[in-house]
Amino acid sequence: MASIDRPDAPRLDVPRADAAPPTVGRCRVEVDESSAVVRLTGVLDPDAAATIRDALLARLCDRPGPVVVDVTGLRVDQPPGRGVFAQVRREAADWPAADLLLCDPTVSGPGRADAALAGVPAWPTLDGALAALAAMPLAAVLTVELTPTVEAARLARELVATGCRRWGMPTLTEPAQIAVTEMVNNVVAHARTVMTVRLAPQGSTLQLSVRDHSPRRPSFAGLSPPTRAGGRGLLLIDTMARRWGTSVVPDGKVIWCVLHPDDEAAALG
Repeated sequence: MASIDRPDAPRLDVPRADAAPPTVGRCRVEVDESSAVVRLTGVLDPDAAATIRDALLARLCDRPGPVVVDVTGLRVDQPPGRGVFAQVRREAADWPAADLLLCDPTVSGPGRADAALAGVPAWPTLDGALAALAAMPLAAVLTVELTPTVEAARLARELVATGCRRWGMPTLTEPAQIAVTEMVNNVVAHARTVMTVRLAPQGSTLQLSVRDHSPRRPSFAGLSPPTRAGGRGLLLIDTMARRWGTSVVPDGKVIWCVLHPDDEAAALG
């Protein structure tokens, strides 16, 4: 059964709120399970950057909607380390209903970002960042959790049909169903783990993702010879989607793609 995820609703499958937050070196990551806030305290050094990246991507995987990262209590040992926030934002840019905002007292004004943040929107206070988040339109997201069985692809296609009908994207239904079928079947055949299928509109485009719990990344070598059985799943995704890719996250990966109605209109014409 599909569910509509709202950014202000906590997920039931996230770690317990009283679980010990991850730490590395002199940096501490605290996830507020009841809100969109992730707090970073301590010192950001090169060793901490990788842990921060993993923690933020994991949060974006588990909870649709923007994440507010509060760096008020974080001291930066080396300024280039602040680039980790822009890296995470770029990596999740095409995931359904995902974004990253900062609460950073060093920025000069609301919504501003210094050069080191590379365009990540930031507010000098947490109240300001949360107010900006509350003012954003509520994300339209559909999510379903699936087991790696032969029924998984059919259930994913039904989710896509529901979303395209609800969001007025009829021309994207068929290509999105083809793409999600290949993404899910890749998990069933190779990862063999439970998966999260998520989709959301972004303007006129449709964003799809499938998150599994295997670190094995799919490989794409272009056209498959006619004598080879299988191996065409990623080729179909590449044909249907304007953009697609794979992001390694803690305990697995996210395969994502973006479909655009202009591409389908050109293909039909």
